[in-house]
Amino acid sequence: MTVALDDVDRAILRHLQADARASAKAVGAAVGLSQPAAWRRIARLQRDGVIRGRRAVLNAAKAGFGVSVFLGVKLASRGRVSLEDFERAVSAIPEVVVVSHVLGLYDYRLKVVAHDLEDFERILRRRIMTLPGVGDVESNVILTEEKAAGPRV
Repeated sequence: MTVALDDVDRAILRHLQADARASAKAVGAAVGLSQPAAWRRIARLQRDGVIRGRRAVLNAAKAGFGVSVFLGVKLASRGRVSLEDFERAVSAIPEVVVVSHVLGLYDYRLKVVAHDLEDFERILRRRIMTLPGVGDVESNVILTEEKAAGPRV
Protein backbone atom coordinates (compact mmCIF):
# COMPACT_ATOMS: atom_id res chain seq x y z
CA MET A 1 0.00 0.00 0.00
CA THR A 2 1.35 3.41 -0.98
CA VAL A 3 1.49 6.09 1.69
CA ALA A 4 0.30 9.57 0.69
CA LEU A 5 3.18 12.06 1.07
CA ASP A 6 2.82 15.82 0.98
CA ASP A 7 5.54 18.34 0.14
CA VAL A 8 6.61 18.64 3.78
CA ASP A 9 6.96 14.84 4.10
CA ARG A 10 9.10 14.81 0.95
CA ALA A 11 11.27 17.63 2.31
CA ILE A 12 11.74 15.70 5.57
CA LEU A 13 12.71 12.58 3.63
CA ARG A 14 15.20 14.50 1.46
CA HIS A 15 16.75 16.01 4.59
CA LEU A 16 17.03 12.61 6.30
CA GLN A 17 18.48 11.02 3.16
CA ALA A 18 21.20 13.67 3.23
CA ASP A 19 21.77 13.32 7.00
CA ALA A 20 20.08 10.36 8.67
CA ARG A 21 21.45 11.43 12.06
CA ALA A 22 19.73 14.82 11.97
CA SER A 23 17.65 15.59 15.05
CA ALA A 24 13.96 16.43 14.83
CA LYS A 25 14.91 19.98 15.77
CA ALA A 26 17.33 20.25 12.82
CA VAL A 27 14.85 18.63 10.44
CA GLY A 28 12.11 20.96 11.62
CA ALA A 29 14.31 24.02 11.14
CA ALA A 30 15.20 22.86 7.62
CA VAL A 31 11.60 22.31 6.54
CA GLY A 32 9.84 25.08 8.49
CA LEU A 33 8.32 23.04 11.34
CA SER A 34 8.69 23.12 15.10
CA GLN A 35 10.70 20.32 16.70
CA PRO A 36 7.56 18.54 18.04
CA ALA A 37 5.78 18.77 14.67
CA ALA A 38 8.85 17.41 12.86
CA TRP A 39 9.20 14.61 15.41
CA ARG A 40 5.52 13.62 14.92
CA ARG A 41 5.95 13.55 11.14
CA ILE A 42 9.15 11.47 11.35
CA ALA A 43 7.44 9.07 13.77
CA ARG A 44 4.46 8.73 11.40
CA LEU A 45 6.76 8.07 8.43
CA GLN A 46 8.50 5.37 10.46
CA ARG A 47 5.22 3.85 11.68
CA ASP A 48 3.83 3.81 8.12
CA GLY A 49 6.98 2.05 6.89
CA VAL A 50 8.21 4.85 4.61
CA ILE A 51 11.34 5.16 6.77
CA ARG A 52 12.58 1.66 7.53
CA GLY A 53 15.36 2.72 9.85
CA ARG A 54 18.04 5.26 10.50
CA ARG A 55 21.38 3.52 10.43
CA ALA A 56 24.99 4.04 9.55
CA VAL A 57 26.03 3.19 6.00
CA LEU A 58 29.40 1.51 6.27
CA ASN A 59 32.29 1.75 3.88
CA ALA A 60 32.80 -2.00 3.46
CA ALA A 61 36.45 -1.69 2.37
CA LYS A 62 37.39 0.46 5.37
CA ALA A 63 35.56 -2.00 7.65
CA GLY A 64 37.82 -4.79 6.35
CA PHE A 65 35.59 -6.17 3.60
CA GLY A 66 37.59 -5.51 0.44
CA VAL A 67 35.47 -7.69 -1.85
CA SER A 68 31.77 -7.36 -2.66
CA VAL A 69 30.04 -9.85 -4.93
CA PHE A 70 26.59 -10.11 -6.48
CA LEU A 71 25.40 -13.70 -6.65
CA GLY A 72 22.60 -15.03 -8.79
CA VAL A 73 21.14 -18.13 -7.12
CA LYS A 74 18.82 -20.52 -8.88
CA LEU A 75 17.08 -22.98 -6.58
CA ALA A 76 17.15 -26.64 -7.56
CA SER A 77 13.79 -27.88 -8.81
CA ARG A 78 14.06 -31.31 -7.21
CA GLY A 79 13.74 -31.49 -3.47
CA ARG A 80 11.39 -28.48 -3.58
CA VAL A 81 12.83 -26.47 -0.71
CA SER A 82 10.47 -23.74 0.42
CA LEU A 83 11.41 -20.16 -0.36
CA GLU A 84 11.01 -19.31 3.32
CA ASP A 85 13.51 -22.02 4.33
CA PHE A 86 16.06 -20.73 1.82
CA GLU A 87 15.50 -17.08 2.82
CA ARG A 88 15.82 -17.88 6.52
CA ALA A 89 19.03 -19.89 5.97
CA VAL A 90 20.71 -17.36 3.66
CA SER A 91 19.72 -14.41 5.88
CA ALA A 92 21.54 -16.06 8.79
CA ILE A 93 24.89 -15.74 6.96
CA PRO A 94 26.46 -12.51 8.26
CA GLU A 95 28.41 -11.82 5.06
CA VAL A 96 25.18 -11.80 3.02
CA VAL A 97 24.09 -8.17 3.27
CA VAL A 98 21.21 -8.16 0.73
CA VAL A 99 18.77 -10.92 -0.21
CA SER A 100 16.40 -10.12 -3.10
CA HIS A 101 13.82 -12.54 -4.52
CA VAL A 102 13.71 -11.68 -8.23
CA LEU A 103 12.13 -12.61 -11.54
CA GLY A 104 14.39 -13.76 -14.33
CA LEU A 105 17.11 -16.32 -14.87
CA TYR A 106 17.83 -16.59 -11.13
CA ASP A 107 15.45 -16.89 -8.20
CA TYR A 108 17.54 -14.74 -5.87
CA ARG A 109 20.18 -12.03 -6.08
CA LEU A 110 22.48 -11.79 -3.09
CA LYS A 111 25.08 -9.22 -2.18
CA VAL A 112 27.95 -10.79 -0.28
CA VAL A 113 30.91 -9.05 1.35
CA ALA A 114 34.21 -10.74 2.14
CA HIS A 115 37.66 -9.80 3.35
CA ASP A 116 39.29 -10.97 0.11
CA LEU A 117 38.70 -13.44 -2.72
CA GLU A 118 39.96 -16.36 -0.64
CA ASP A 119 37.45 -15.45 2.08
CA PHE A 120 34.69 -15.16 -0.54
CA GLU A 121 35.53 -18.63 -1.88
CA ARG A 122 35.22 -20.02 1.67
CA ILE A 123 31.84 -18.30 2.16
CA LEU A 124 30.61 -19.56 -1.21
CA ARG A 125 31.76 -23.17 -0.76
CA ARG A 126 31.04 -23.70 2.93
CA ARG A 127 28.03 -21.50 3.54
CA ILE A 128 26.09 -20.63 0.39
CA MET A 129 26.52 -23.79 -1.72
CA THR A 130 25.50 -25.93 1.27
CA LEU A 131 22.19 -24.12 1.80
CA PRO A 132 19.00 -26.10 1.24
CA GLY A 133 17.85 -26.07 -2.36
CA VAL A 134 20.77 -24.23 -3.97
CA GLY A 135 21.19 -25.14 -7.63
CA ASP A 136 23.07 -22.89 -10.04
CA VAL A 137 25.08 -19.91 -8.78
CA GLU A 138 26.64 -17.08 -10.77
CA SER A 139 29.13 -14.65 -9.20
CA ASN A 140 29.87 -11.08 -10.27
CA VAL A 141 32.62 -9.30 -8.37
CA ILE A 142 31.75 -5.65 -7.85
CA LEU A 143 34.56 -3.38 -9.03
CA THR A 144 33.02 -0.06 -7.93
CA GLU A 145 29.70 1.19 -6.58
CA GLU A 146 28.74 4.68 -7.61
CA LYS A 147 25.22 5.18 -6.30
CA ALA A 148 23.72 4.69 -2.87
CA ALA A 149 20.60 2.57 -2.57
CA GLY A 150 17.16 4.06 -2.22
CA PRO A 151 15.02 6.38 -4.28
CA ARG A 152 15.30 10.14 -4.02
CA VAL A 153 12.05 11.88 -3.21
